[in-house]
Amino acid sequence: MAGGKGTRMRSALPKVLHPIWGRPLLGWVLAAVREAGADRIVVVVPPTEADAVAAVVGDAAIVVQPDQLGTGDAVRCAVPALEGFAGDVLIVSGDTPLLTAELLNDLLAAHVESGAAGTAATFRVAEPGGYGRVLRSDAGIRIVEAKDATAAELEVTEANAGLYVFDADALRLTLAGLTNDNAQGEYYLPDVVPAIAAAGLAVRAAEVTDASLLLGVNTRVELAEAAELLRTRIVEQHLLAGAGIVDPATTYIDATVTLAPDCVVHPFTILRGTTSLAAGAEAGPHSVLTDAVLDSGAQAGPFAHLRAGTHLHADARVGAFAETKNTTLGARSKIPHLSYVGDATVGEDSNIGAGNITANYDGTNKHQTTIGDRVRTGSDTVFVAPVELGDDAVTGAGSIITDDVPAGALGIARARQVIKEHYAKRKRDA
Repeated sequence: MAGGKGTRMRSALPKVLHPIWGRPLLGWVLAAVREAGADRIVVVVPPTEADAVAAVVGDAAIVVQPDQLGTGDAVRCAVPALEGFAGDVLIVSGDTPLLTAELLNDLLAAHVESGAAGTAATFRVAEPGGYGRVLRSDAGIRIVEAKDATAAELEVTEANAGLYVFDADALRLTLAGLTNDNAQGEYYLPDVVPAIAAAGLAVRAAEVTDASLLLGVNTRVELAEAAELLRTRIVEQHLLAGAGIVDPATTYIDATVTLAPDCVVHPFTILRGTTSLAAGAEAGPHSVLTDAVLDSGAQAGPFAHLRAGTHLHADARVGAFAETKNTTLGARSKIPHLSYVGDATVGEDSNIGAGNITANYDGTNKHQTTIGDRVRTGSDTVFVAPVELGDDAVTGAGSIITDDVPAGALGIARARQVIKEHYAKRKRDA
């Protein structure tokens, strides 16, 4: 269910599309559901968000809920998309990014083991108020929304997690009879529970011991809380898989990043998108890598910025205050410091001097710079692309290279130095 209005986010962006470590909030939920083995996925959205959400849900079906009339109405809108399905229906909220496949599979196993027609996940709360309460009896369970609960009912510590499994036929049977006779004037999904019981079928509760996995995001404060929990989870997974992360507390890694065992990530480093570090590669400290690939022994940092399309081959290095974009750096080649190299191919064993710039954009189009093997470029060289330097070429410091430099040649493009003898005295005496 991704049909909530999300007004408390104070944002023009739909709540379920707010990003967390390389995925939209909803993407984390879908990843858990897919990993749990769902056969068919249906996402319920409001009409104003249908196109935006459809762009991120992959092969899941999109169902529009015309009016936001509550969770029961949202599920009722989804039922036609489940035509012909006769198994168990797992219902999750699209704003619960900490859900795991393990939790979902445990809930499904408890449902199957109990033989119930419906199972509601629950958790324990320390204080009254806030969440709907789960009231147990010999006949099963009853769920009461917080706004409709009595003071005595709010003292109950078992709360509704908003996570359910229902037999598909039992769900279809009871959804049609839902009413909106409540404080909110909405159709509540928990009202399916007593309806199933009235039909002579069992509904059970399955308690989740780690309540943090159920965290729902309704405000930016909760979004930040979820992001920190997920950041810790991502970092711990990489550590357990053998990646070397020097300071987990200051490392930020998207869920889509790949880290091989024995790579090293230094403090205050951000790894985004499809960035990949091979064994022996190092990133940071104080570096940002987006959609970059570092082969074995490659290094980026300190204070390096590798943008999309950067590929450092074995033992290549991008150093302090250097930026690359859409650039391939050959084995053992270096961009040590203070340079921008974009839309470029650099061969093997080449050294790009300090302050080098590839002037790759003419105001309309991007152009390529090609630098061969064993090239040495002087400090403050500017390459006005498209331009090519052959193997073993050299450029003089301060040159603006506008023409190709042949293999083995020296390219110099600067004004000659002029010495004015006694200039300071003449100016002082004037």
